[in-house]
Amino acid sequence: MEFLQNNLIYLIPAMGVFGIVVMAIKSAWVTKQDAGDENMQRLSGYISDGAMAFLKAEWKVLGYFSVIAAILLAYSGTLVENSSWVIAISFLIGAFTSAFAGYIGMNIATKSNVRTTQAARTSLAKALQVSFTGGSVMGIGVAGLAVLGLGSLFIVFYQMYVLNTGGNVNGLEMEKALEVLAGFSLGAESIALFARVGGGIYTKAADVGADLVGKVEAGIPEDDVRNPATIADNVGDNVGDVAGMGADLFGSYVATILATMILGREIVSNDNFGGIAPILLPMLIAGLGLILSIVATAFVKIKKETDSVQNALNMGNWSSIIMTAIVSYFAVNWMLPDAMSIRGFEFAKIDVFYSIVVGLVVGTLMSLITEYYTAMGQRPVLSIIRQSSTGHATNIISGLSVGMESTVLPILVLAAGIYGSFHFAGFYGVAIAAAGMMATTAMQLSIDAFGPIADNAGGIAEMSGLPPEVRERTDNLDAVGNTTAATGKGFAIASAALTSLALFAAFVGVAGIDHIDIYKADVLAGLFVGGMIPFIFSALCISAVGRAAMDMVNEVRRQFREIPGIMEYKAKPEYEKCVAISTQASIREMMLPGAIALIVPIIIGFSFGPEVLGGLLAGVTVSGVLMGMFQSNAGGAWDNAKKSFEKGVEINGEMFYKKSEPHKASVTGDTVGDPFKDTSGPSMNILIKLMSIVSLIIAPHISEGTSHKVNVEVKQEIKVIKTEDQSGNVTVDTIVNKTDSISH
Repeated sequence: MEFLQNNLIYLIPAMGVFGIVVMAIKSAWVTKQDAGDENMQRLSGYISDGAMAFLKAEWKVLGYFSVIAAILLAYSGTLVENSSWVIAISFLIGAFTSAFAGYIGMNIATKSNVRTTQAARTSLAKALQVSFTGGSVMGIGVAGLAVLGLGSLFIVFYQMYVLNTGGNVNGLEMEKALEVLAGFSLGAESIALFARVGGGIYTKAADVGADLVGKVEAGIPEDDVRNPATIADNVGDNVGDVAGMGADLFGSYVATILATMILGREIVSNDNFGGIAPILLPMLIAGLGLILSIVATAFVKIKKETDSVQNALNMGNWSSIIMTAIVSYFAVNWMLPDAMSIRGFEFAKIDVFYSIVVGLVVGTLMSLITEYYTAMGQRPVLSIIRQSSTGHATNIISGLSVGMESTVLPILVLAAGIYGSFHFAGFYGVAIAAAGMMATTAMQLSIDAFGPIADNAGGIAEMSGLPPEVRERTDNLDAVGNTTAATGKGFAIASAALTSLALFAAFVGVAGIDHIDIYKADVLAGLFVGGMIPFIFSALCISAVGRAAMDMVNEVRRQFREIPGIMEYKAKPEYEKCVAISTQASIREMMLPGAIALIVPIIIGFSFGPEVLGGLLAGVTVSGVLMGMFQSNAGGAWDNAKKSFEKGVEINGEMFYKKSEPHKASVTGDTVGDPFKDTSGPSMNILIKLMSIVSLIIAPHISEGTSHKVNVEVKQEIKVIKTEDQSGNVTVDTIVNKTDSISH
């Protein structure tokens, strides 16, 4: 036990290394599986080439951005004395790691899709094994890189700023070390934003183009080799839901741990770890969650064709959550002292464990509620189906209503989670609750990445003309994948909300402000401006999809018009031109929304100060969380309403199928919902986190000074004592007490 106490700081990155080794083993296993016949491999090659072409184009732009941003961060050190050059290096490491995490997911997803299709020719069990293992490569890789990156950098900066200077673990030296780690988080979130927005624009431009011309105008299936946009559509599944989601949760993972560490610095802890137990705890929980998620992947399997794929995934998910809760209890009891306090709030170590449990419960409930509002067969989706029978307009009205209604329960759960975790351990409780929720990220992302792999597998089966039983198996996986994709978005927005609140609390401490008073006119104005930002951000994302989709529609129509023989399978469509349109549009259109998230906090912070910036962050967080939930859930419900018609639905005693009028109305709803659920909605997560991190980075520059200056007040107390002897003589003694009051 003493060995663990002395070496825990080194054990954390070692757990990250273990995760990466497991990821490599699983990746090698997937690669060894049968990739099918030549035609299947050719189609998979188109998808892989398109995905990598997008990544190269995106990386080129983001490479320039990262270098320029790092130079500006380093230059800021010449204006205000701090460690900006080290922050710049940390920023570049975070940006590279985030981009690499996206590459890992993209690479394995484009290999897993065709191998899942081939496995589906054998059995559903084999197809699930291949697709979920491919997804787990993404999940384990993202969590492993995050734990390794944060753990290793903490060792370096802890050594550099605290041990080498003989500093106090609760003093300015530790604050500076954690401030540098914020650069790592800023790099990760910056790349995540562009990956999410760019990937969302890419995938929806292709999807809308494929649907409007291929399905609605030409009357051919979604995954049909005659549709020129179908390859771009399949590429988009990987670009948006694999690389984009991976970068998103990587950023949340890092930001959550970082915020908890910064708040942990404020706790004076008499522990066996040199006083840094509250700082190390979130990293340890993340590492343990990674290991336990790896163990839980073994529970995701089925034996018979009739077994439920959803139940198998739930078994893995629930086991990872329960094991994490149990192990967290022992970790908290081992590391933390009996009593602690933060900002005047006193709590015990068992209260920290209760906060972790609150975070796990909030994450679970958010996923379940999201599943209810987006799953086939549930009341919300059924209401959209019924109203599709009366036309396109009522379908849209119903979908918007479902999306708005779907914000009620999640917000109440979030509010209860925030109140409960704060009740137990103050702001540290809120942050550690978010860390507890994110501890199972490896499993959550594995389940989420499984969805687009299964979707691509079904597309390849359709385009390859494989037997009906193969398509039936891939459809089974795809139907579950649609649900997991929706619940994954619910988990992501919940994690973003708690993470942003933790970052907000950290910002308040670093900026040296005691409160944010909305009774002040400038703060109230900042609150309103912050509430507006998610709306203009969404408008830019949705209009970008609209413009890119118009280009795609025109290109698909041109090919149908100018290339004779496409509809008769005698001519091959020009897939690469559609891929190029989506790539160019996504790179072009992602810049302005990204600039808003990065520049607005800097302008407000330096122009109006930290309190107004705090009001801005409050407005962005509340508005962004609501917008994210509304758009993601509305889009998911529209999508599954459309898919319900493809299976056949009963409305007022009459059955309706594909190509019926209600189905056409549902396709319109799904087309409207596409940019909601895959572009602007999920991007809200990163918007609110990124603005909080930028604010945290600039907080020392705009600080009011109470957290960085040492103020010494000398208070003088005078006591006058009169004494009288037996002769009646009175003696007066004056005692002066001086008290030094020192505050940071």
